Amino acid sequence: MSLNEVYLNGKFVRPEQAMVSVMDRGFLFGDGVYEVIPSYGGHFLGLEQHLDRLDRSLAAVRLPNPLSRREWRSVLARLIGPPPAPDQAAYLQVTRGAPAERDHLCPEDVDPTLFAVAKPIKPRRPEIGERGVACITRPDIRWERCDIKTVSLLAAVMLRREAEDAGALETIMVRDGMVTEGTASNVFVVLGDQVLTPPAGPRILTGITRGLALDLARAGEIRFSEQPIPVGDLARADEIWLSSSTREVLPVTRLDGRPVGGGRPGALWARLDGLYQAFKARVRDGRA
Repeated sequence: MSLNEVYLNGKFVRPEQAMVSVMDRGFLFGDGVYEVIPSYGGHFLGLEQHLDRLDRSLAAVRLPNPLSRREWRSVLARLIGPPPAPDQAAYLQVTRGAPAERDHLCPEDVDPTLFAVAKPIKPRRPEIGERGVACITRPDIRWERCDIKTVSLLAAVMLRREAEDAGALETIMVRDGMVTEGTASNVFVVLGDQVLTPPAGPRILTGITRGLALDLARAGEIRFSEQPIPVGDLARADEIWLSSSTREVLPVTRLDGRPVGGGRPGALWARLDGLYQAFKARVRDGRA
């Protein structure tokens, strides 16, 4: 394993040797898609589901997948190294490539640009499990195809900056009076003994960790429902959670400066997090 190399267009090179053309459409237009895949102890969590979603994103933007499933596995396995390896996240990106001229319509004969790299996953700070995190709410200013995991992330970048300016971790977005998702996460709302999360569709990216959390909730006999969530439910929520591939499932204990529920991580989050950590341990041991 080497944390000092990246994959670019069929070659493994040192980061400082990796060069992409200034005509690349990922650079000029944000014309590309990506995935972030966590690994623990040298074993990926949800690799096939992430590669399935990559296929869906590529199909949605009319880009053929440049590598086979076996080739992607090989590239990503080399980047994270064999077990036992540090906990890492593999980032992969495919853009439409670098034509000779800048034009909205790209010629059909341009080779895509493939890039992949691995970086360590930072362990969750203990105080997050004890005190939770803060979020703010803002209107969802993104486009209408949020189900595509595109590299065009300017709206999310702007909203994340607003969260940081407010001393918060994330922005929870709202469109037409309904909760959509966080800038880099899916959202769960607990009302009583039931966990709610917005349904799959073009307004959210259906996260792999979101799906795992629902599977674990089902196995742990935690009631849940995928349904539209009015923004008013945030104010009366007993708990709010965020999920993402590298942050796992986080408890939100302050929203727009006000406490969520009792202002501490809730009992249902603690149950779900225990199930998640046990599953992650099985992944690390190669048993899941």
